Amino acid sequence: MAKSSLEEVRYYFILINDLGYAETKNANELLIEVSKLLTSYSKSISNSVS
Repeated sequence: MAKSSLEEVRYYFILINDLGYAETKNANELLIEVSKLLTSYSKSISNSVS
């Protein structure tokens, strides 16, 4: 569910940028970092269950 929400936020950042409401470069960099952390956390949980 968290990954889906992250992708939804990514979509809205693209939309905001395309419509010219704001520059989202810095926010996208943070989004990438959160995505990496989420992936690592998910893998850690999967490995502890196995």
